[in-house]
Amino acid sequence: MPYLSIENISVSYDGNRVLDRVSLDVERGEMIALLGSSGCGKTTLLRSIAGFVMPDEGTIKVAEQDITHLPPEKRATAMMFQSYALWPHMTVAGNIGYGLRMRGWKREAIERRIAEMLKLLQLDGFAKRPVTQLSGGQRQRVALGRALAVDPHLLLLDEPMSNLDYKVRLELRHELRALQRRIGITAVYVTHDREEALMLADRIAVIDAGRVVQFGKPEDVFHRPGSAFVAGFMGADNALAMVRLPDGSLILSGPPGGEPVTAHFRSDAARVGAAGDRTGDHDLRFEGSIAQAVYVGQGYRYRVRVMDGADVWALADTRIDEGTPVSVAVPRDALLVFARTAAAGAGSA
Repeated sequence: MPYLSIENISVSYDGNRVLDRVSLDVERGEMIALLGSSGCGKTTLLRSIAGFVMPDEGTIKVAEQDITHLPPEKRATAMMFQSYALWPHMTVAGNIGYGLRMRGWKREAIERRIAEMLKLLQLDGFAKRPVTQLSGGQRQRVALGRALAVDPHLLLLDEPMSNLDYKVRLELRHELRALQRRIGITAVYVTHDREEALMLADRIAVIDAGRVVQFGKPEDVFHRPGSAFVAGFMGADNALAMVRLPDGSLILSGPPGGEPVTAHFRSDAARVGAAGDRTGDHDLRFEGSIAQAVYVGQGYRYRVRVMDGADVWALADTRIDEGTPVSVAVPRDALLVFARTAAAGAGSA
């Protein structure tokens, strides 16, 4: 049996359905990411698990116990908020031990548990430090320590790194993942950042308009998206309306009888070359001109205008002036092809 079971959960606000019959199974010790854009319902789902939002229908079970209608304090979950929600008038130790005091732990037991958390989170020597004197990364660790101190069955994290700068965020992602694996806690992590989801999660649930549209291992969701929406959200945001001929070849426009499809691909898979370059028999190639150039450190990212005014993004190692005619090549195995009339079911070109 799954450790966390979410079965057909629906939530509505003012008559608008925010979650629509969402179902997920999470194994013990697994970290899953709820990935989606703002307003898709991912935080509502997390808050439903925590008990802050009561669903209109469906059930939530932990270790086969139905917790759907239990208050938050009866669920043995701990939630880490985007803002961290630390008490500014308390020290590091005071914040970490807050939940334990609320649960009636004895002073000696609280002090031992705080010491364990400080060591676990590499905050030794910070016990008496006011949280207002900490960096963003240190505050994040304190908030995590407060959540873990109560020994929850489930750790729920609502975009806890979104307020940190990139370098600190990258370091803490690795720390959080290593910590979660070491202590073996089951965790649900909300994010709108696909890189964060790919780095942290055992499995990713992509949510769109209140529904889970794909749930699987990071490499499967990234390389084998189940729909045009997931392909775009996972970075294959180049999308060209094309026609697939009976022999399987793809062209930008074709004769009657061809299958209308949309070909998605990532900019790092597409390369800009000289106009008319036809080397490489297995590449999808089309002609266009440079509409915009962006330097990205290890080369240039170009917006290329192709026929019918469509734009695609592609890479090149050298600087090319705007307006220059070019060709764009995309390896066949980098293409994600979907029927244009139904945004489901990836195919191969």
